[in-house]
Amino acid sequence: MLVYPSGVDVSSSALRFLSARLRQHRRAIGSRWRRLNPGRQALLALAHLRVGHTYAQLAAGFGVGTTTDYRYTTEAVELLADLAPTLADAMRTAATKAFVILDGTLLPIDRIAADRPFYSGKHKKHGMNVHVLTDPLGRLLWASPALPGAVHDIRAAREHGVVDGLTEVSLTCWADKAYRAAGGRVCTPYWGRWENLSAGQKAVNRSHAKIRALVEQAVATLKTWRLLRKLRCSTTRIAALVQAVLTLHLASS
Repeated sequence: MLVYPSGVDVSSSALRFLSARLRQHRRAIGSRWRRLNPGRQALLALAHLRVGHTYAQLAAGFGVGTTTDYRYTTEAVELLADLAPTLADAMRTAATKAFVILDGTLLPIDRIAADRPFYSGKHKKHGMNVHVLTDPLGRLLWASPALPGAVHDIRAAREHGVVDGLTEVSLTCWADKAYRAAGGRVCTPYWGRWENLSAGQKAVNRSHAKIRALVEQAVATLKTWRLLRKLRCSTTRIAALVQAVLTLHLASS
């Protein structure tokens, strides 16, 4: 395999953050020597998450075996995932805001037609359903564990406890039409064909769409980590990957 120098469009603060956590982890478990120092291991993990290269490609570039690459990357991802804010953490932060914005997104996965639980009829592809909460400025506060793509948005929000959490802190949440039966503090646009809505309802829906556009930007920011654009790993690992990306995003923002 040919190897060439390349760049990763990630801030140096993210590299320093992950390097420090890996250094602390190695001291805690008494790890004495490894093929890569904490800084190189952090760079390896960042390249995997940001660029989405395979383990074989990264192993060749960093001069380690594929198995070692997998172990190092998995270790870094698990450390980052443990640092991600929980829903309770996000609710405490959100309680100081005027409102929050909720949305779900599908992370494509490489599954076949027989894997029906992962097939999203809305998106016409296989994937995992992930929900995000943002503040009024569109800054990410929380990302949910991943559920199969066939799970509807409103069901996912209820399973994660988002609706109950918003009610407990009396916080208003803006969401799209997929959540129109959620109840509680979830505000959705008026339902119906555009031509059948009154002028006032159309104005409300336009205002609603402008507010919700911010969460779309947040989701797009999450997917700048290109590994999330097409996941080829076990579905049991996707939640940790999403949480790891969220931690890095918050650490470097």
